[in-house]
Amino acid sequence: MFCMEEKHSTGKNITLKAQIEALPEDSVLFRSDFPEYHSEFVGSILAELTSNGLLVKIAQGIYVKPRKSRFGQVLPSVGKIVQAIAARDNAEILPSGMTALNALGLSTQVPMNYTYLTTGSERTVKLTNHQIVLKRGVPKNFCYETRLIALLVQALKTIKQENIGITELQVIRELISKEPNKESLAKDIDMMPVWMKRIVKPILNNN
Repeated sequence: MFCMEEKHSTGKNITLKAQIEALPEDSVLFRSDFPEYHSEFVGSILAELTSNGLLVKIAQGIYVKPRKSRFGQVLPSVGKIVQAIAARDNAEILPSGMTALNALGLSTQVPMNYTYLTTGSERTVKLTNHQIVLKRGVPKNFCYETRLIALLVQALKTIKQENIGITELQVIRELISKEPNKESLAKDIDMMPVWMKRIVKPILNNN
């Protein structure tokens, strides 16, 4: 009986390891991705593959399969990790703070902390040189039809009204000119905070 159990366990080991080894580099995976196996068993396999260098654990229950380069291991991009977490949690995400500024081209500064609003759980994921911070956002942050205005609200909130100058207005003008759905854009602008609406609506009307 003992030999049969040991053989069965070994077979499961090989199967789960093969599944993970077959994943492409740059993959993000979760302990919960393998519901057909017992959680403790999955944890032991993930720990073994992390110890062997195939995986990197970046947070509780979250692992990545890094790319290999001549400079060493390269983790997936912050965007890819955040999108994977959002998909797993069936949640929406939205860059905020300096992350929103960076996404829109309103800042070239690479943030040390990548901050996002989420409809899912709050968490912090520590990477090699920076961290990802997911904060619970209120529903109104996610009610815009266009991603541009949702991002712009977060970006302008970070810049603050008194700091908006010619450079920022020019970037906003270019972003609005490239947005194809002007009807949705107009609806979204009407939903912006009053001071933001006063800045952005004239730009839309002059496009």
